[in-house]
Amino acid sequence: MVQQELFQVIKPGIQTTFQDMGRTGYQQFGVPVSGAMDRFSLQVANILAGNKRTSPCLEITLVGPTLLAKTTMTIVITGADLSPTCNGEPIAMWKTVRIEEGDELVFGKHQSGVRAYLAVSGGFETPAYFGSSSVDGNSGFGKSLEIEDAIKGYPVMEKTGISLANTLIPIYQKEVKVSLIEGPHTDYFTQADRNTFFTETYKVGANSNRMGYRLEGPAIKPEKVTVWSDGIPFGGVQITSAGEPIILMSDRQTTGGYPRIGTVSSTDIPKIAQLIPGGEVSFKRVSVEKAEEDARKEAQFLIRLEQFRQHIERGKKA
Repeated sequence: MVQQELFQVIKPGIQTTFQDMGRTGYQQFGVPVSGAMDRFSLQVANILAGNKRTSPCLEITLVGPTLLAKTTMTIVITGADLSPTCNGEPIAMWKTVRIEEGDELVFGKHQSGVRAYLAVSGGFETPAYFGSSSVDGNSGFGKSLEIEDAIKGYPVMEKTGISLANTLIPIYQKEVKVSLIEGPHTDYFTQADRNTFFTETYKVGANSNRMGYRLEGPAIKPEKVTVWSDGIPFGGVQITSAGEPIILMSDRQTTGGYPRIGTVSSTDIPKIAQLIPGGEVSFKRVSVEKAEEDARKEAQFLIRLEQFRQHIERGKKA
């Protein structure tokens, strides 16, 4: 495949970055994982586009970019509905769409969710750091899009109209209930505070970001506030000395010393990632076994979707 310029950035949006599944295997050296906040939407975008599902996409946050197409290509947009249009006409999401050289791709008014994902059939050309193209500005790995940036890649023309069934497309709510596996510092909290945590509703603070979502609500003050620093998982919920819950997200630090009351089930993390500032979240207990079962079901779904996409590709070549 020949590398070509795909887009010129006319407006960059407030936080438009390349993300993939993150840089794994380096937390022991202090390197954050980063990666897509909503990994389900990223993988589906890539599968529909005919790419490897771990390929980098553009992660577009709330106020999206304006991009000028420099060649003809097939694209897919998943995740948040940020009213994408091509030359002023609405673009279907969760579906392969052909755009032509000279077309203007615009992300407009926020409708639902927070983060959209743009994949191009054939893939983007992006610099990699520690085996990942995920941008992490705090660590100096890449940067957000800027005006007049040239986005390059390897466009291939794929069949249009390949889509996810409407019944399978996530619905992003402003109030969500997510599954949480308790631990590892459960005994740092009184039973009363643990019950409060699982019965009250928390609001996403305005200062939430890719590192973590700060929650506003009843304080859950740990009886012990000093713990040995240990590795922080995606979705881990730390409780500060002031009793403030923080859900650690993609750009989280590698280790932390606040007690953790639990970890959000991996299949529910997209609900958090797509929750707008001011949105509300509550928690329900889930066993490790149930969380693993849900993760297996999601993995099987993605494998089946990938196989279906490959079947379409084989039929096209026959």
